[in-house]
Amino acid sequence: MSEQSESARSYWRENIRIISTYMVIWFAVSYGCGILFVDELDQIQFFGFPLGFWFAQQGAIYVFIGLIWAYVFSMNKLDEKYDVHE
Repeated sequence: MSEQSESARSYWRENIRIISTYMVIWFAVSYGCGILFVDELDQIQFFGFPLGFWFAQQGAIYVFIGLIWAYVFSMNKLDEKYDVHE
């Protein structure tokens, strides 16, 4: 296997790891905080609202936006590591 081919495989392996990590976080926040643990989280007040309700309505959106920024940062760093940046 050529060095370029091995580099491409390593790049995609890391890319899939990054995507998988952020997808697990996305699932945990949207499904876990918004559905599974809503009753427990509702015991906590956040800006006058039950925390479970807040996560289901707005908190998950803020986390998603944060994940987008984290993904951009991670991919830019990965692109520079493998010298495929713009």
